[in-house]
Amino acid sequence: MSGSFLDKIFTARRGREMRELYDAWSHSYDEEVAGAGYATPARCAAALSQHFDLSSGPILDYGCGTGLSGQALHDAGATVIDGVDVSADMLAKADAKGVYRKLIRIQAKNPPDFGVDYYPAITAIGSIGKGAAPISVFDRIMGWLQPGAVFCFSFNDLAIKVGRYESRLNEHLDTGSASLLFREHGPHLPAKELGAVVYVIRKS
Repeated sequence: MSGSFLDKIFTARRGREMRELYDAWSHSYDEEVAGAGYATPARCAAALSQHFDLSSGPILDYGCGTGLSGQALHDAGATVIDGVDVSADMLAKADAKGVYRKLIRIQAKNPPDFGVDYYPAITAIGSIGKGAAPISVFDRIMGWLQPGAVFCFSFNDLAIKVGRYESRLNEHLDTGSASLLFREHGPHLPAKELGAVVYVIRKS
């Protein structure tokens, strides 16, 4: 898979370069990550379903990409899913899957305040970490969450190795602003020998 988008994304600079890379990747994304055994969407959907009734309210799928995360949530029983992403081309692919109530393109540096609308669950599946959004997105989502709402997300092995991603999570847990419901390491992209930790936390 040398020279593939999957190889390039982990070295791309955030901002315009990464957005353009995801736009170009949209046409082959599903096929390429499926070929690498992409396991995180199904793992996250299963973990979230253990701590949240997927049919009980709208779910905000942050960084939804082509909709593989939304499809996994839908397959697990979610009935109302809203997706947001920075890539218009990725969102077009997500729309074609027919599992989202609405899809919104956002600007990475100035997204809408999704805390205005109550989402009892927010997901960021494979969308925070190396090759994706920075840790500031984690803080932003924590700010949107209302007390009692749950957040399901993943950090891949590259993010875990950096350290600051789990450190930021631990700050919230240690101060009592959130409680940990689920944490499990498992496969992410097996063909790339890359794993990920899936988490579910509840806002206090």
